[in-house]
Amino acid sequence: MAKIIPFKGIFYNPDKVHNLADVATPPYDVISKQEQHNFYKRHPHNIIRLILNRRTENDTKENNPHARAADFFNNWLSKNILIQDESPALYLTSVEFLSENKTITRFGLIALAGLEPFEKGIILPHEKTFSKIKSERLDLLKDCHANFSPIFSLYSDQKNILCSLKDAILNKTADINFTDDKNQIHKLWRITDTTVHRYISNIMKEKKLFIADGHHRYETALNYRDWVSNNNPDFSTDHPANYVMMYLSSMEDPGLNILPAHRMLTGIQDSVLAAFIQKIRNYFDVTTISFKKKDQEKAQAEFISTLKLNLNNSKNTIGVFMKDCLKFYLLTLKPNVMEEMFGNEFSDSLRNLDVTVLTHLIFIEILGFDLPMLDDEKIIAYSSDAIEAIDRVSLGKCDIAFILNPTKINQVRNIAEEGLIMPRKSTYFYPKVITGQVLNILTVDNPHISFTSSV
Repeated sequence: MAKIIPFKGIFYNPDKVHNLADVATPPYDVISKQEQHNFYKRHPHNIIRLILNRRTENDTKENNPHARAADFFNNWLSKNILIQDESPALYLTSVEFLSENKTITRFGLIALAGLEPFEKGIILPHEKTFSKIKSERLDLLKDCHANFSPIFSLYSDQKNILCSLKDAILNKTADINFTDDKNQIHKLWRITDTTVHRYISNIMKEKKLFIADGHHRYETALNYRDWVSNNNPDFSTDHPANYVMMYLSSMEDPGLNILPAHRMLTGIQDSVLAAFIQKIRNYFDVTTISFKKKDQEKAQAEFISTLKLNLNNSKNTIGVFMKDCLKFYLLTLKPNVMEEMFGNEFSDSLRNLDVTVLTHLIFIEILGFDLPMLDDEKIIAYSSDAIEAIDRVSLGKCDIAFILNPTKINQVRNIAEEGLIMPRKSTYFYPKVITGQVLNILTVDNPHISFTSSV
């Protein structure tokens, strides 16, 4: 059963940080080098210094980004830049954003979730992870002993748990209210009513939780718990390392929005690119949209709209754009190809995903990728913006872009419930859960902090 409990969150002190937009950021894994630089310049207490501290050529084992992050964190605590709530709370949040010119609001609950290994079937993943990233995140966790960003997870809310949380903050002004750089409006309400705490904890016991975003951080939390347990003779089930800060959103929330994660490849030989379309015709029906340079924008719009149309028609269609080529290609999978090639390897639910077709048929079978290449972020880059991916090819920053339709929420749920794993970066839940609203400490001996697991 899922264990969801309130906690004493750590917040930026509003007397010292007047606008949270100055110090909050997206999660570390979607921040570019330029964005990292900009966040550093924006405010001396921007959380970028904790989640993505800059590397220097003089880094040593003792003086490195993780050690500096820990120094900043402890310094901000000691100077009351960061302060802890006096009472345990559940934190209801909302984010208001634009999607296809419509204003949408997504609600989420930030609480602590008891860590469970995936094999118990209580907290379920849906994507593969990168081993290098987990190792790097574990080093940060060992130095800082805190969750700076919540894991983004989903649950089925057919009993409308969210409604009871909204009732708890009815007619209450949000404790936090700010607008970020993308004009997304973020709000947070503290819920300290112990009756509500007990109700939420009890009803969530029957739920399965599906990790939407933060697989690396969740697996790192499991590894951190094991590391603390092995190095602490007093470790017990009440230790805060048994929990991780989690953002819980309903699968039925109308604000739940999934974007695709388009792939951009670098280092592909020109001979491979030249032969690619002819080779692909054995498996796909190919539609070509040719254009002159001055008409690329018009052709691009036709390309993207046609791809979306095939999503509604439940066809496996993947868009392709290659460097030095004035053509867009739409690849529509021929009938029974995946069944014939991978029928014994994948279940129906996994085999019919666009990302499975791309990873196993195109990348591995046709382009000859091996597993280390699939794990190499220098070869494969990702973007949720189709136009950005196309522009990177046009500017020569990558060799070929594969443009995808988004994975559907029912596909995520079905695959997770079957105990299966999608290829890496199969989903991009938008918007990401912002980092800096609330933090969680993982030690019991910090003089500034006290942990409670009572409900």
